[in-house]
Amino acid sequence: MPTLNTSFKIACTLLACSPAFAHEWDSARPDSHAPISVMGDHTHNAGEFMLSYRYMTMEMEGTIDGRDGVSDADVLQNYRATPTDMTTQMHMIGAMYAPNNWLTLTGMAPYIIKSMDHVTAMGGKFTTRAEGLGDLKLGALWKISSGHGHALHLNTTVSVPTGSIDERDDTPVRDNATLPYPMQLGSGTYDLIVGATYRGQSGDLTWGAQVLGTFHTGENDRDYTLGDKGEFNLWSAWKWNNAVSTSLRLKHSKWSNIDGRDERHDAGLAVMGGRQLIYTIDPNLRAGERTDLMFGTNFLTKSGHRFALEYGLPIRQDLEGPQLEVDYGLTVGWQKAF
Repeated sequence: MPTLNTSFKIACTLLACSPAFAHEWDSARPDSHAPISVMGDHTHNAGEFMLSYRYMTMEMEGTIDGRDGVSDADVLQNYRATPTDMTTQMHMIGAMYAPNNWLTLTGMAPYIIKSMDHVTAMGGKFTTRAEGLGDLKLGALWKISSGHGHALHLNTTVSVPTGSIDERDDTPVRDNATLPYPMQLGSGTYDLIVGATYRGQSGDLTWGAQVLGTFHTGENDRDYTLGDKGEFNLWSAWKWNNAVSTSLRLKHSKWSNIDGRDERHDAGLAVMGGRQLIYTIDPNLRAGERTDLMFGTNFLTKSGHRFALEYGLPIRQDLEGPQLEVDYGLTVGWQKAF
């Protein structure tokens, strides 16, 4: 039975690959790393170590049901309050280490800040906020092949439930109220993230694809499980010179409703005066899918420091709503290999 390396060589011959592919993967170029928002995009050689920092922010504003926009007034016909916008910020420290040429170990520790603005049926306004450590992610990247202008590896990650699912804040209904699902900082369960990443390189062009699935295991301490999620990324980057590259990325995500429910929200789910409290506490209004278009740039200094940013806009959202819709996302970051 032929090895994977042999299979790649045979496929290259059958496709009449040009001489531009007949080289080892060049990691010393700005586009050798994927856009900064893509996690687990590359592996390292034996003994290499890399540190990284990312700042991410996502703005959500307005409500949609399916693909259609819904006004606050329409939502308030069925609920006593509705969110109007939400901001999520994340500071993430990352590390990668390769004990050998075929295995790269990864770790990511996020610190998350969330805020959500609301309006009530009586015309009042209030804001809730949550802040703290998110779920720690420990993973391994398994190199399958690297050479002839191609690289392929498997992604395996375990998400450890270090993020809180007991965040509280004051609301008009109750002081120190349990916040709804979108405002919690973690899943409360051990989760498995698996997939594969492919990259290609020829001349001044680099491209890649990544598919990942997130699977939540069991129920958390509040008797619910977040919905599983699938994600597909496709990107291409152009190297303008030895220091600068720009990228274009298409991302599609799809996720399921919550299984079970947090019983602390039961009173708010009950119909009071013909209206439930707010839709963000309904576990059956969390599913959806979204397609984003991302624009990015990578900078590589002569001393090996990488600086990058990526800005993304949704081009299609289909949410089992009502739900807040994403307005935009931005990631900036730094990476350095040793």
